[in-house]
Amino acid sequence: MQQLSGLDATFLHIETAQMPMHVGALQIIELPAGFKGRFVVALRKHIAQRLSAAPVLSRRLWWMPLNIANPAWVDAEPDLRQHIVQAKLPRGAGQAELEAQVGALHSELLDRDRPLWKMHVFEGLAAGANGARRVALYTQLHHAAVDGQGAVALANAILDLAPGGRAVAARAAPSDRVFKLEMTEMLRGVLGNQAQKVAQILRELPATVGTLKDAAAKALSQSWLLSGVQGSGNLTLAPRTPLNVSVGEGRAFAAVTLPLPELKDIGRAHEATINDLVLMVCSTALRRFYGSRRLLPRKSMVAAVPITLRAQGDTRADNQASMSLVSLGTNIADTRRRLQHVQAANRAMKSTMGGLKSVLPADYPSLGVPWLLEAAAALYGKARVADRIPQLANLVISNVPGPPVALYLAGARVLTNYPTSIVVHGLALNITVQSYDQSLDFGLMADAQALPEVRELADAIRIAFDDLRALPRPGEPDDDSPAQSLVGQARRRLTGAVGEAARKVVGSAVDHAVAQVTRWPRANPKGGAAAKSRGGR
Repeated sequence: MQQLSGLDATFLHIETAQMPMHVGALQIIELPAGFKGRFVVALRKHIAQRLSAAPVLSRRLWWMPLNIANPAWVDAEPDLRQHIVQAKLPRGAGQAELEAQVGALHSELLDRDRPLWKMHVFEGLAAGANGARRVALYTQLHHAAVDGQGAVALANAILDLAPGGRAVAARAAPSDRVFKLEMTEMLRGVLGNQAQKVAQILRELPATVGTLKDAAAKALSQSWLLSGVQGSGNLTLAPRTPLNVSVGEGRAFAAVTLPLPELKDIGRAHEATINDLVLMVCSTALRRFYGSRRLLPRKSMVAAVPITLRAQGDTRADNQASMSLVSLGTNIADTRRRLQHVQAANRAMKSTMGGLKSVLPADYPSLGVPWLLEAAAALYGKARVADRIPQLANLVISNVPGPPVALYLAGARVLTNYPTSIVVHGLALNITVQSYDQSLDFGLMADAQALPEVRELADAIRIAFDDLRALPRPGEPDDDSPAQSLVGQARRRLTGAVGEAARKVVGSAVDHAVAQVTRWPRANPKGGAAAKSRGGR
């Protein structure tokens, strides 16, 4: 028996019908040539062989008497026919139909009497560009079991680097014994565990107070709220937007993919991290989306950004994360200045949170906490508190590093990996991003009433990436002429699409073309005038 940490159990205590607390992913999967039968059958067989490498799939909750403290994980044999199910799409269905199904399924709570996970295999998906048969897989995994990095570790256990898979240690035969724990044994274990946690908190209290004091002073010195100086400080109240409402039971989902090598190239040119660029394209998309509806706030929108507390190499299936705030600069019209704002805000967040990682709690005493949190979550939703109180953030944006190579599941190649995450009262949009192979996959989960047009926002992210492509690199002339802008953008797309070995050759050729195009009207004034005249007609 392993009692859940305070952070893990919180995701159970605050879960309601309006706030399902599972995360997961939507994967598009290309079946190997000549594949026969149903993929759901192959997947059940594959997962059965990997249960020894993924213990999180073989445990369920064991509740304490009267729910007096956090529950515990106990071993349980999953019924794979119940956990891996088939779902059908209309024949030839595309991305829109798939996204609608994911939005509908994401509203359904997981069965707490079983291990807290489920996989939905979608047949009927349109064939790929190469004519290959494809299926989709939507996975639900309760956040009480894993955080973002924990989910990546789980994926590493069940996915392979080659279609043929790999050898996995044999799993011990499941026991027929029904798990049973006497009340006295449970209470003795719970009380002892709680006493240890209280003692640990008391021992660490002096160092914790000092660290919190230093971090608070640093954050307040950068705060627009207290200093009155507009800048990149993150400690400020977020403006009211349509996203800051109490959420309902419906969900809307959309996904988009951006090319990772080109993003890395842009990042090198502007000395920006991938996280900077993720925040930047989200900021630009939100500005365009709400600006077109005349709903863009004059004050910068603020993102709640999860940060990991996990040590390097720690692959335990639990939650080790906290939340920070980053100003998105959505009130800044100039693209270059907005990028600079996001970079500065992200640096300020890292500077403030860096010292806090050692003292932020992932666990704490839980006697009586289940009652308190469950009652508070129910009251918060029913009273629609989020509609009235000021918010610290407008949405959640999370960036999780994923595998840098293509992976295989049950012999089939995984093409995309769109994360699906949590929406809560007051934060009706969650944008979670994960790198995979040569792509950066965005999953946008929204409350269906607050943001039914989430597909339009996903399209705006793709447009925002084009804006980032068109941004002149440091040292390039900032020429606003249409010819210079178009040719410059073409140059960046071409050089971003080729490998490092060919980059200089292509870059030199395009530079020569740019020089000829931009010099031609000045060197041939008559030709230039004639061209303008023809263009005018």
